[in-house]
Amino acid sequence: MKIQLQTPICQLLQIRYPIFQAGMAGGITTPEMVASVSEAGGLGSLGAAYLSPEEIRQAVRTIRQYTQKPFSVNLFALEMKDDFSRLEEVEQVLQPFYEELNIQPPSPPLQIPNRFTKQIDVLLDEKVPILSSALGIFPDEVIKEAHKQGQFVSTMVTTVEEAILAEEKGSDFIVAQGSDAGGHRGTFTLKHHPMGANIGTFSLIPQIVDHVHIPVVAAGGIMDGRGLVAALALGAQGIQLGTRFLTTIESGANATYQEALLTSTEESTVLTTAFTGRPARGLRNTLIDQFEATGVPPLPFPSQHALTSPIRQAASQQKKAQFLSLWAGQATHLLKQGQHAHEVVQEIIREAQEIIE
Repeated sequence: MKIQLQTPICQLLQIRYPIFQAGMAGGITTPEMVASVSEAGGLGSLGAAYLSPEEIRQAVRTIRQYTQKPFSVNLFALEMKDDFSRLEEVEQVLQPFYEELNIQPPSPPLQIPNRFTKQIDVLLDEKVPILSSALGIFPDEVIKEAHKQGQFVSTMVTTVEEAILAEEKGSDFIVAQGSDAGGHRGTFTLKHHPMGANIGTFSLIPQIVDHVHIPVVAAGGIMDGRGLVAALALGAQGIQLGTRFLTTIESGANATYQEALLTSTEESTVLTTAFTGRPARGLRNTLIDQFEATGVPPLPFPSQHALTSPIRQAASQQKKAQFLSLWAGQATHLLKQGQHAHEVVQEIIREAQEIIE
């Protein structure tokens, strides 16, 4: 078997290398990061789930000022339904954190606006090359309209069942997210998996490859050229990296977050619902430990996210990593400091070429 670095997905998307930068929401994926990855021959991705439609439009136009290469914008493809029916109970659990940070609980209304339709309208209007979804599959009419305009659609999946469904619905390629990955579990069949489906990346990839006919991109715990070659050997056509880009110069992750990542190990992460109400992998800290020790379930997503938002903002300002959502995958020992995003792409390709040769 001869492994080729220029896989069919490169030709499909008109990119040079099969390296995808994950669309991490929350201000991590700056336009500079996205453009740097795309300019280097990979596919940069803007994590836009929490951005307003106008913020997305501005970010897309800024990316285009830096690069004419293809890029992606990632959204959460699920209906945001608030549920504050247990607000008082959960606020009591969070009270020690408000006091520790010397802040007040958030004042109503707490709702995170459901802007999905208008966000999608911007991606279609701006003709973003690739529309990428997490936590679900885009509605049929969105996929149909994107294809009509010559745009590609990708879906993040965590099981074979989800992969087959994503293909049936018209996804052009899928990102198969293993349990090693940082951030929210992409699982959208949560009724089967209360903490998200947690199959290791290199167990998941060949099973999905054997059951779909569209390209598969491997995600979760992949940090270097060794991971790229391993993923390609298992039948993937590319890799997606998130954690590796968190400590790049273009990253929107603050210094406290980056320092916590660089001093962490492969044992540091846990799956938790404490911060947002949805299962996500991040560095274990005081907030996770103390919240979970109470046995009180968090509010559902996105209500818990809204409730912990002031805690995370204050912790960021006060440089207290113990109260931040420090999303990260399981391979943080492989992180490096002081690299530009384009240098990460170049290094991975160089390492992979050396292995193949």
